[in-house]
Amino acid sequence: MTKYGVIVGSIRKNSYSKGVADALVAGLPEDSEVTYIDIASLPLYNQDYDADSPAEYTRFRNEVAAQDAFIFVTPEHNRSISAALKNALDVASRPWGQSVWAGKPALVASQSISGISGVLAHHILRQSLVFLDMPTMQQPELYIGNTDKLSDEEGHITNEGTKNFLADSAKKFSEFAKKFI
Repeated sequence: MTKYGVIVGSIRKNSYSKGVADALVAGLPEDSEVTYIDIASLPLYNQDYDADSPAEYTRFRNEVAAQDAFIFVTPEHNRSISAALKNALDVASRPWGQSVWAGKPALVASQSISGISGVLAHHILRQSLVFLDMPTMQQPELYIGNTDKLSDEEGHITNEGTKNFLADSAKKFSEFAKKFI
């Protein structure tokens, strides 16, 4: 059984990113253990906390450490990843030399209501994952555009073609992740 951590970069209620994450999770093997890890409650990373971390940092780092692989879904905020997602990456990579991300395989998906599909956020996130030593599945690339037209008012993906594409991509990711676990 593989433990998959899911990090949704949007903390908005009924977010399209959460809908994309749900559609990906639907394609994972039945014996998968899936944990959506909350990033909304993390205080902003501050190096002053390295010696005495807030309880939320410790909770988050422990949850990240317990996973075998990660699915990241990011919205695009001002041509980058969300502040909440960047903060989560920073919190679990510190103190220096104690990153709990290293070696864990990752899948990156981006989404946007625009036609450019969060492509810049996608690549910015990939760049961070390279530094964090997370092997990242290269293909298929998951740029999901026009999510407002592919989803219902609660953010769930309703377009069957998109749902099938995401589920199939998660199946491929499960095979990719096995190489590193």
